[in-house]
Amino acid sequence: MGTEIERKFLLGDASWRALVQTTERFQQGYLANTSLASVRVRIAEQLGGEVTEAWLSVKSMTPSLVRQEFEYRIPVEEATALLALCEGPLLDKMRHFVPVGQHLFEIDEFAGDNAGLIVAEVELEAPEETFPRPAWLAQEVTHLERYYNFRLARYPYNAWTLAERSPE
Repeated sequence: MGTEIERKFLLGDASWRALVQTTERFQQGYLANTSLASVRVRIAEQLGGEVTEAWLSVKSMTPSLVRQEFEYRIPVEEATALLALCEGPLLDKMRHFVPVGQHLFEIDEFAGDNAGLIVAEVELEAPEETFPRPAWLAQEVTHLERYYNFRLARYPYNAWTLAERSPE
């Protein structure tokens, strides 16, 4: 059984951009999005436009740092067909990979209906694991479900009120 332990943060400034190691574009959509689990299809492409990989993922909706996650590589042609079956807008984002010490931060810069939203995620081995907190990290939003991709597919960032854009 797969497990994901992830923390999510807003960014305080753009100084992280100078540290980007690689960047990929992701398109993803949700085939199911229930109170128990989400079923996601995702296609990744390099910056030159070459599609490289595709996955089908199932994630539990546990309201904690630790969630079940099952991820399976699938042929790109099948992923493209599955994206056409997804309800709601597809998520379109650039994922920037930024190494910090022994950890890799994944910074998602959203486009389309979620343009303007940028979040950093770090995956951990254990909930209590310590990790470096670079100066460009701002408020933690791990506990705020509206920042999760499965919610952004239903209620995109550009529809949020000013109050919702504040992580308080």
